[in-house]
Amino acid sequence: MTLVLARRGREVEVTMCGGNETSQGEAELKKGLQGLMQLKSINVGDRLFYEGDEVEALYYMKSGRVKLTKTNEDGKEIILSFMQADDLVGEFGGIEGEFHGFEAEVVEAGIVGVIMVRNLEVYLSQNGEMALEFIRLMGTAQRILQYKLRDLLMNGKAGALASVLVRACNSYGKMTPEGILITKKLNHADIAELIGATRENVTKTLSGWKEQGIVEVSQGRILVREISELHQICGCQAGNLCSPKICRM
Repeated sequence: MTLVLARRGREVEVTMCGGNETSQGEAELKKGLQGLMQLKSINVGDRLFYEGDEVEALYYMKSGRVKLTKTNEDGKEIILSFMQADDLVGEFGGIEGEFHGFEAEVVEAGIVGVIMVRNLEVYLSQNGEMALEFIRLMGTAQRILQYKLRDLLMNGKAGALASVLVRACNSYGKMTPEGILITKKLNHADIAELIGATRENVTKTLSGWKEQGIVEVSQGRILVREISELHQICGCQAGNLCSPKICRM
């Protein structure tokens, strides 16, 4: 989808990578996984697993939203990702005695399909094509995390914040005449944990961008008026042309 925004006396063409296209192979894999699932309701505050727990199952998101976090030795928490419907939550390396490297906390109630690792291993060993699709799925998850860490470590706090807003536009963005409205509420504390900054630093940076006409913040929702400016701040070389499977929350 392409949108032309008139801002600051010029026209800016914005190519949105909205949508989350699923390949035929991935669709077949997820269809096959349905037969392995036990459905479970999840409520806000529940943990699917804690950091350090042994990996016994993966969780297929039917609905709701889950926050993945990691805590350092000083007890400081950083948000790695937000998982939503159609995402697969958990780690699977095919190694016996594997442990989770992060925590999964429910932030929006819903339903998950619980897939026991032992059942998944049997299914994949009997379906070579689906095993290949599963490797691709896990590889995509690793690339998402890799690029997020790159943005966090290489582009400074402002660049990391700009990257979060671009990803939020792709995951939750709604086109409006004024710009791209991020429909999910992202409070400053959550954003701070996403980029390893303080809430005050996030507030100050957003206020500066508001004065420059880049964003607008109202009633807890963020409107991105100048996404091209955010691309420049975060050093996005692809110009938002990367796959929404990668450039996402």
